[in-house]
Amino acid sequence: MLRSTKARHRLTTALAVFGLLTTGAAVQATTAATPAHAATPHRVLFDNAHAETAGNADWIISTSQPDPLGQDSSPSVETDWTGALSSWGVALQKTGDYSLKTLPSGSSLSYGGSSSTDLSNFDTLVLPEPNTLFTTAEKTAIMNFVKNGGGLFMISDHTGSDRNNDGADAVKILNDLMTNNSVDSTDPFGFSIDSLNIASGYPAAISDSTDPVLHGSFGTVTKSLIANGTTATLKPSDNSSVKGLVYRSGYSGNTGAFFLTSTFGSGRVAFWGDSSPIDDGTGQSGNTLYDGWNDSGATNAALALNATAWLAGGSGSTGGGGGGGGTGTCTAAQLLGNNGFESGATTWSASSGVITNSSSESPRTGSYYAWLDGYGSAHTDTLSQSVTIPSGCTSATFSFYLHIDTAETTTGTAYDTLKLQVLNSSGTVLGTPVTYSNLNAGSGYTQRSVNLASYAGQTVTLKFTGTEGSSLQTSFVIDDTALNVS
Repeated sequence: MLRSTKARHRLTTALAVFGLLTTGAAVQATTAATPAHAATPHRVLFDNAHAETAGNADWIISTSQPDPLGQDSSPSVETDWTGALSSWGVALQKTGDYSLKTLPSGSSLSYGGSSSTDLSNFDTLVLPEPNTLFTTAEKTAIMNFVKNGGGLFMISDHTGSDRNNDGADAVKILNDLMTNNSVDSTDPFGFSIDSLNIASGYPAAISDSTDPVLHGSFGTVTKSLIANGTTATLKPSDNSSVKGLVYRSGYSGNTGAFFLTSTFGSGRVAFWGDSSPIDDGTGQSGNTLYDGWNDSGATNAALALNATAWLAGGSGSTGGGGGGGGTGTCTAAQLLGNNGFESGATTWSASSGVITNSSSESPRTGSYYAWLDGYGSAHTDTLSQSVTIPSGCTSATFSFYLHIDTAETTTGTAYDTLKLQVLNSSGTVLGTPVTYSNLNAGSGYTQRSVNLASYAGQTVTLKFTGTEGSSLQTSFVIDDTALNVS
């Protein structure tokens, strides 16, 4: 088929979205006014699979789960999404730099699986006051996620905040995660959560103008808020990276830390001793909530948002599924984010319209796929994603399913090509493992595999470039990618 059919379909869609009934020039002008979004958004998963809405708690960014955009695709105020964490979610969404999801109730945390909410698809996991214990498998997943480059945001509450009356509160649950897991139970993050119920207070930030959490793009942190919360005890002898940022009045050093950061493996960790600071006072009907997010005596919003940015930045664009270089260890995992393209045009950097659910071609699975070229005229499309291959991995296989159809009739000339290149962080081409062309056309999808073990310990970009000649279309259609390491 000629790609011009698809181009006309895209134009029709654009006209419908923008309500334009004028010329193509008007469409271009409208498109140019659309806010630019990050090529590779930071991917954040908020947990709601561990009773985060039990009792009066409402620790969700939206009732639309897993995708909050299902409630409002372009939120502007906190009430556009429903949940006591909606201010947090909306603030991140409005930047255009974040892709947010929720792990729904009834689900389980996993790492290295095929689920769209698997931790390998995210940069940061937020645990907003969990109220049920994590299973052994979940604790292994969380710890490996962080170890391999993921960000972990742990938010506790006071001792006795057992909202579902199952015998476990957030203090017990988060301490259990750190002390009773199969990956590292020897105080891996360098702190323990105190069994306290501190009624009130405004803990103050330390003086450190270089700290990215206290002085980040979302503002400067001066104080936080305690409204029945707890603190943590630091143990730098167990993990020298642990650092208290906000302290309960009268405390400093290794005691009374209300907000802290740490690292583990290639990942980053943040801890907050109370859920009240992230509560925006709005949520589902019937819950008794408190607006700590906008408390005039604190800077809780800046603290939450700066910390999210710091956590997500620890693993670049590849998330916990793709961090870990330099540790000398390797956990079997699938590293690519949005590997089946079902989250649409996120995670990957691609030419306009490449990631699509158009009916003009067919996905191998799901609804979305990547379609390069197919215009029947001189054209170039690209599709790429950066990933860190852990240095301890001896096996790293990049696989993808490829379907090629063409209007070319030659049996000996490659007029249209698709090449896969590996680039370093500076954009230098390190290698071109494979090249396909119109001569490889055939019916259906064929799985292709490339050995990338030689790039272990490096952050590389996997880049497809489809180049089409001046006439007769060739379409290169890709779906169900994976980068499996062990």
